[in-house]
Amino acid sequence: MSDPLPPMLDWARRLQAIAQTGLTFAKDPYDLERYHAVQQLAAEMTAGQADGLAVQEAVDLFARDSGYATPKVDVRAVVFGEDGRLLLVRERSDGGWTLPGGWADVGVSPAENVTREVHEESGFEVRAVKVLAVYDRDRHPHPPMQQHVYKLFVRCEIVGGVALQETSETIGAEFFAEADLPAELSTGRVTASQLHRFFEHYRQPDLPTDFD
Repeated sequence: MSDPLPPMLDWARRLQAIAQTGLTFAKDPYDLERYHAVQQLAAEMTAGQADGLAVQEAVDLFARDSGYATPKVDVRAVVFGEDGRLLLVRERSDGGWTLPGGWADVGVSPAENVTREVHEESGFEVRAVKVLAVYDRDRHPHPPMQQHVYKLFVRCEIVGGVALQETSETIGAEFFAEADLPAELSTGRVTASQLHRFFEHYRQPDLPTDFD
């Protein structure tokens, strides 16, 4: 079980969602002014919870989103080799190991998103075959972040390509047995408990999709 989200960050997210949705639909200039004030307050609360994040940076971050406020979507590929070992890539940004993946792009299907991420980060060409899990990031032991995120984990099968040891985002791609998973995980992206769960899915392919 994950630690509860800090209340201040939870409140800031909710206020930002109210402000973003209000700025999308409100027409009255006084209402728009109030929603901008709510967004500013949410940014100040967020900056107070995130080390090194300035208030204006939080405002700019919130301003990138528009329309009805919804969670962001992170897609991750679960790729096993023929020997039952799991593909992980090492992130350049923090040096930790994770499943290949990233933010889902607009206009691209989940399958297309995840297969592209695998190729870009590891060099392998894969085919998406099954959604193993849809998780609410807040309900798992990831470090807290400003956005509310849903995480999609997709089982993929290798159909070609070769492992790349360095890309613009990663500095390694290796297969790991369950007993030899690296200790240095990029926990903002994946947790050890999630990886062990996917090994269970590998051993029992008829397990239903997990979801929160």
